[in-house]
Order: sequence, then structure tokens, then C-alpha cells
Amino acid sequence: MRHLIDFGDLTRAEWDSLYQRCSEIMDHPADFMDACKGRVMASLFYEPSTRTNFSFQTAMLRVGGTVFGFADPNSTSTAKGETLKDTIKMVSGYADVVVMRNPKEGAAKAASLYSDVPVINAGDGGHMHPTQTTADLTTITRLRGGVDGLSVGLCGDLKNGRTVHSLIKALAKFKGIKFFLIAPRELAVPEYMRAFMRENGMWFTEVTGLEAVIPQLDVLYMTRIQRERFVDPLEYERNKGIYILTRRKLDRAKKDLLVMHPLPRVDEIAIDVDDDPRAVYFDQARYGMFARMALLTDLANQQRYKPEPVAIGTQPVCSNPNCITQTERYLPPLVKQNGGVDCCAYCDKELR
Repeated sequence: MRHLIDFGDLTRAEWDSLYQRCSEIMDHPADFMDACKGRVMASLFYEPSTRTNFSFQTAMLRVGGTVFGFADPNSTSTAKGETLKDTIKMVSGYADVVVMRNPKEGAAKAASLYSDVPVINAGDGGHMHPTQTTADLTTITRLRGGVDGLSVGLCGDLKNGRTVHSLIKALAKFKGIKFFLIAPRELAVPEYMRAFMRENGMWFTEVTGLEAVIPQLDVLYMTRIQRERFVDPLEYERNKGIYILTRRKLDRAKKDLLVMHPLPRVDEIAIDVDDDPRAVYFDQARYGMFARMALLTDLANQQRYKPEPVAIGTQPVCSNPNCITQTERYLPPLVKQNGGVDCCAYCDKELR
């Protein structure tokens, strides 16, 4: 597990081992106070963040390491035109692990090609967010005792929701999962995620209404309609506020339902839901810190290595306008198979 770019790269056994360490940290935090002593984490946030940024910094400090980095790329040489490759080559010379969030899809994959140390994807555009998934799985496992056999409702912006995409990939490793994908048609899951679910024999149904399916759910994963991902402001205005979870709607839900949310919320969960014992999204944020502590004790302590040279690209093969290859033109044109279809290995979009 040299890098963590996509949760799909982990095996079930690797996740079970990571959760076991996370559980030990939660139960006996003092035993891990020096687990990363002398290690340094680079925190590169090209996009705003509260929970992920703070929880990673806190996680590294709690295991005895130190942190440097930025939360505003305009204060760095990126504003002068420095390439992602050069930034990563420089930063990985200073740090033992790199945590990066970037608005471009596939940016973490691109960074991993040039880094001398492990790269952790803290969110790449609307693509993936694997460490949020470690928080999600830790929450479910800690509170329910396991993940197999659950009915999971994913509600909101499933097109741009990187947390949703990562969670679907993670739950492919468990048995008997049923997905209820709740979204307006224009914000439904991308086709590459449907192809992934079909390829892995996962049960799913797509619906546009929440109230009809809420009685069937063991987990309801709410997401916000993401204003920053919309090119057309009118499309955002049409979809904002389309799903709002209230105490009244929860009256029809199971007594042991888990209401989760990667946060921040806007208006999709009413404030009066916070006091319902089924609302676990603030616990979820805390569990995320412990999950990241477990991850850092592994990756930050790996040995440095020089990555193999990669080919120099001349033009992107991917037509996705938000793919990292559109701006970092030197990247090699990497292709992967997804459901038997050629896709961009950076952003997973089908190549046409």
C-alpha cells in the first residue's frame, strides 16, 4: 500500500488490518503517541477543507509527527506557474508522506508518479475521496459491529460526490450490500460507477425520491448539492434543496438507522435531526481522525524510494475538461479497463 489514491486499490484483508489498528488506537491512544515520532507530513490543499485538513493535521500530531503545508495555493509557487510534478518532487524531498487535495480529477494519481514518498488522496475534484471512506467504514463498523448485508441509501449529488464514489468502491469488498441511489436524473452516478457496480455484481436501484425507500435502509448517507462543481449556475439553482432530511421523515425509518454525512452540510439535513440518536455525522468526523491516525502510522513509516521514470506526454487522451491531464500536459496518457471499456487511468472517465 505504497500510496492511497483509490480505496479500490485496497484488498478486504488490508482494510481489515487497517481497521484493527484504528480500533486499537481508539481504545488505547497512549500506545501510539510516538508511532510517527520524527516523521513529517506535507499537507497540500489546493481546495478549501475543514474536516479533512484539520483531522489529518491532528492525526499526525497525535501520533507524534509534525506537519507543514498550505491551504491556499495562491500563496505558493503554483501561482507563478509551477507544475504539479515540480511541486511534488520538491515537497517529497522534505516530507515522509504527502496528503493532497486538488480540484482536478486524477491529481493524486498524477502526483504519485513523481513522489519519493507515499501520496494520500484527500479528494480530487468530483472523483474520489478514499480517506473519507475510511472514516465511513470505521463509523459503520464501530457502531453496527460489521458492514456485510446492509441496505445503504446514497442521497444527493451522486454525480459529483467523490465521497459516494469511494464508498461504492469500498463496499464492493463486502457481502450482500444493497444500494439505493437517490438523486435527480441530472445528478445520478456517473456511468463509470454503474459499470463498476455491474462488473462486481452489486445490487443497486436508482430512484429520485427519498421518502419511499427510507424504511428499507440501514444506513442513509446524505450529501450536499455541490455548488462548486456546477458549470451552469442555473442547474445548481434547480437542484439545491431538493432533498432535506427532517425529523418527520425519520419517523418512518428503522430505529437503528445510521444517518451519515461527510460534511459540510448546507440545508440537506435539518438542524432538529442533530439530536436524534440515529444522527452520527459528527461522530463520523471524529472517527475519521482515528482512521487517518491508523493510515499515517503505516504510510509515514515506509522507506523512501525513487519512482521509476515515466514517459513524457504531449497531449491528453482524456476529454474530461476537469481531468488533470488537461492542465498538466506532460503527463503520460495512461489507460485502464473499467467494465471492459477503456478509461482514463487518472479520472476514470470513458475514453471516446
